[in-house]
Amino acid sequence: MRTKNAYKEAMRYIDNARETLKLAGKDGKFYADEKYVRTASGTAYSGALIALDCLFDVKNVPKRRGRKSIEYYRDNLGKIDKKLLKHLNAAYRVLHLEGYYEGETKMQTIESGFDSAIDIIDSIKQYCKNGDGVNN
Repeated sequence: MRTKNAYKEAMRYIDNARETLKLAGKDGKFYADEKYVRTASGTAYSGALIALDCLFDVKNVPKRRGRKSIEYYRDNLGKIDKKLLKHLNAAYRVLHLEGYYEGETKMQTIESGFDSAIDIIDSIKQYCKNGDGVNN
């Protein structure tokens, strides 16, 4: 997936997810409306995957036909950057499994997932011209 604005696109997902979280409202240390947390979690996780697709493109990782699984991302990222793999595992567990599928509403938990997604997205900035496009 070669995109001229992979960094900006991924950050747009994060920004949209943050706006969605605002709609959830707050109830102490928890978000009040699970529906919005699920939507925001899925959106933020998708932003991280956009960044990884860009990174894999830059690193010439072979593309896979059909839908990509978490194993595809884990296997290939493990060969490139072990630290980034930890962020992927955290984003997957917190945002995809807990936030999106299970409806976790604890603010601190969801925020930790956002932090991991942003760390993944920030990792592709070095391959982009000021976040504007892939350096080739």
